Amino acid sequence: MLVLIKSAPDTPEGRRGFKLARDMAADICLLQNGVYFAQPERLEGFCGTVYLLREDARMRGLKEADIARDIKEIDYMDLVDLMVDEDQVVGLF
Repeated sequence: MLVLIKSAPDTPEGRRGFKLARDMAADICLLQNGVYFAQPERLEGFCGTVYLLREDARMRGLKEADIARDIKEIDYMDLVDLMVDEDQVVGLF
């Protein structure tokens, strides 16, 4: 399962999407303001794969030093491929 999170970590929607992904052992893709989840302290307790839309992170001023390790940066074409390959896609939170 892939969960798309577009809302910031300090919003109810963002927290709900993150909790769903964590509880379901799903992977997440962070886009729009959801890219702020990529900060290391925000991913504690998450064991799935985290994908980050590179363009959205850069537009919001996140630099490589601001992003947790083991996050896979992707572009929009990669996101389309992920959604096609995944059996379930849930979002946008």
